[in-house]
Amino acid sequence: MEAARAVRFLLLLCGCLALPPRAEPVCPERCDCQHPQHLLCTNRGLRAVPKTSSLPSPQEVLTYSLGGNFITNITAFDFHRLGQLRRLDLQYNQIRSLHPKTFEKLSRLEELYLGNNLLQALAPGTLAPLRKLRILYANGNEIGRLSRGSFEGLESLVKLRLDGNALGSLPDAVFAPLGNLLYLHLESNRIRFLGKNAFAHLGKLRFLNLSANELQPSLRHGATFAPLRSLSTLILSANSLQHLGPRIFQHLPRLGLLSLRGNQLSQLAPETFWGLEALRELRLEGNRLNELPAALLEPLHSLEALDLSGNELSALHPAAFGQLGRLRELSLRDNALSALSGDIFAASPALYRLDLDGNSWTCDCRLRGLKHWMGNWHSQGRLLTVFVQCRHPPALRGKYLDYLDDQQLQNGSCAYPSPSAAPPTVGKETAPSTGGLARELLPQPQQRGRLLPGMPWEGAARELVSNRSVLRLSRRGPGLLPPPLPPPSAAPGPGPHLRNRHDVGRPTRGDPPLGEPTPTAAEGSAPPSQAGEPWQLAAKQSLATDLQERAAQSGRLGLPPLVSDPCDFNKFILCNLTVEAVGANSAAVRWAVREHRSPRPLGGARFRLLFDRFGQQPKFHRFVYLPERSDSATLRELRGDTPYLVCVEGVLGGRVCPVAPRDHCAGLVTLPEPGSRGSVDYQLLTLALLAVNALLVLLALTAWASRWLRRKLRARRKGGAPVHVRHMYSTRRPLRSMGTGVSADFGGFQSHRPRATVCALSEADLIEFPCDRFMDSTGGGGGGSLRREDHLLQRFAD
Repeated sequence: MEAARAVRFLLLLCGCLALPPRAEPVCPERCDCQHPQHLLCTNRGLRAVPKTSSLPSPQEVLTYSLGGNFITNITAFDFHRLGQLRRLDLQYNQIRSLHPKTFEKLSRLEELYLGNNLLQALAPGTLAPLRKLRILYANGNEIGRLSRGSFEGLESLVKLRLDGNALGSLPDAVFAPLGNLLYLHLESNRIRFLGKNAFAHLGKLRFLNLSANELQPSLRHGATFAPLRSLSTLILSANSLQHLGPRIFQHLPRLGLLSLRGNQLSQLAPETFWGLEALRELRLEGNRLNELPAALLEPLHSLEALDLSGNELSALHPAAFGQLGRLRELSLRDNALSALSGDIFAASPALYRLDLDGNSWTCDCRLRGLKHWMGNWHSQGRLLTVFVQCRHPPALRGKYLDYLDDQQLQNGSCAYPSPSAAPPTVGKETAPSTGGLARELLPQPQQRGRLLPGMPWEGAARELVSNRSVLRLSRRGPGLLPPPLPPPSAAPGPGPHLRNRHDVGRPTRGDPPLGEPTPTAAEGSAPPSQAGEPWQLAAKQSLATDLQERAAQSGRLGLPPLVSDPCDFNKFILCNLTVEAVGANSAAVRWAVREHRSPRPLGGARFRLLFDRFGQQPKFHRFVYLPERSDSATLRELRGDTPYLVCVEGVLGGRVCPVAPRDHCAGLVTLPEPGSRGSVDYQLLTLALLAVNALLVLLALTAWASRWLRRKLRARRKGGAPVHVRHMYSTRRPLRSMGTGVSADFGGFQSHRPRATVCALSEADLIEFPCDRFMDSTGGGGGGSLRREDHLLQRFAD
């Protein structure tokens, strides 16, 4: 065994001496070799491309970074040994020219970065060997012209950046070799004209950026973008465009984002956006638009975000957003709007972000509809906070519309027209000059006298008729009501019209049940008569008189004042929010209302509960609206073993306080699920499994140790250490006589001795042999027996 080890050691030593030492790769001067495949020479103050002759195998280099140096020229031999190069970075140098054969050997190059240099042109044929190039950055140079051969051979190019150059025009079919191009950046150039065939053969292009150029003021040719059938993003911002031709984008059926921000557009043709059914985002901010045609946005059925901020819009057509059913974000910030009707956004149920700040809002009766719409949608949790800050009149300057009541909005010329007058125009709402409290519950009817389903004033009117606790309209004495209005020329037919103030709350036999939609006038028909106005005025006047009497009576009796602001209601009336009976998926919430000498809610109050999983994402506030006079609620379908935050707030007239009622919030943690009590704790289970594994390992080690110990003990019992074979069978000492007739050297061995004879043994003998081993089995076999004895003696001899 020792000899074998020695032989192995000698062979290993000979092999090591025979192999030459492996040479370590030598990096070019001032560079780092993180790996033989990556050469990093970034920001090293180089003025020329380092030589790669010191590398033992330059064909293994895949990445070569030379950015941030002072390299001025690229020769034909700088990269000729790097045939396997995949990525070459030459950005932020001072390269002015490229040798026509610079990239002749780089047929496997996939990424080439030439940005932020001093290149003035891309000579035809220079990039032709780069058949596998996918990304080309030539931005931030001084390229002033392109030719048809500039991109020859780049069939695999996917992304091309030419932004930040001095391009003045785009020749026809200049990008024709780039059939697989997906992203094209041409922003921040000097492009003035787009030819009809400038983007020919770019059928796969998805992104095109032409912002910050010098495009001609009028862009009228729809054929310019006709080849771009797959385009999804088009950016034309900051180009001083003044006019857009009709249907100029009609050949872009997949366009999802169109940006015209920062131009000088003052008018848009009604068919400008025709064909953009897939458009999801339209940016028109920073222009000079003073009006929006009614049919301008009609083709944009998929529009989700619209930015009209920073224009000169002073009025909006009532149907401007009538077809935008998916609109989610709308910005009208920094325009010249002074009034806006609430029903202008009724056709956009998905709207949740609305920016109206920065306008010249006149807070009078014309904004009542907008205020009620905002309050209604806020109470349903469908709209984020909208800031409408009053600029006129001076008494309300700086105040926000949310914090004003209808008494403060009663100024302005909003009187109802006479029955013979023309119907009011939507957006120029009118109202009688009666009490503002009545107008809070019953705003004026809209255009054509129709009852539009879902409008705030309709819900208030239904509450006026149905809620007896809010309105207690009974017969009053003479002199409490103003003189009745003259009856209309045509009496109203059967319908939900009240004949007089005494019929409030008592529908007639021909009236439809409450809550059903009211028949409306057909589109295009003549406006109906103002038959509904007398009863509406009577109801409002009766309500105002009733409220005035109640207020006067409260003052005479020393009763607490009335509260119409939901914020004041939460502050002075709500109290003692508690959470009880918390279970695994439900919890009971209770609160109290101060009754003694505290302000009273005007017209009754409802409550709503807000609850959400505390500290968990995503945030999704849930609201539970409760009937009037409620003081408790049960939350169901909660998650087990989960913290929740519960808040209660008042709802007055469909309005809620914009400020979160943090003083009326409580936290709770639901109990674990019933089935989870007997379930296994995963942490405990993990610890148990680790303990079992440790026990198994210990048992295995114990078994191995016991087995090894048994072997040791067994070996000791058999006689200690083993004896070498040479010592066992040594014949150095003379053998003693094994029996009669046998000499010491086996010379007197007799073949005729009986087989049963047993040799005489002594304690000095090392080995015990039976005597018949040295005897012949047959009498005539003496010759064979002698040969076997000679063989045995020769085998064990020294």
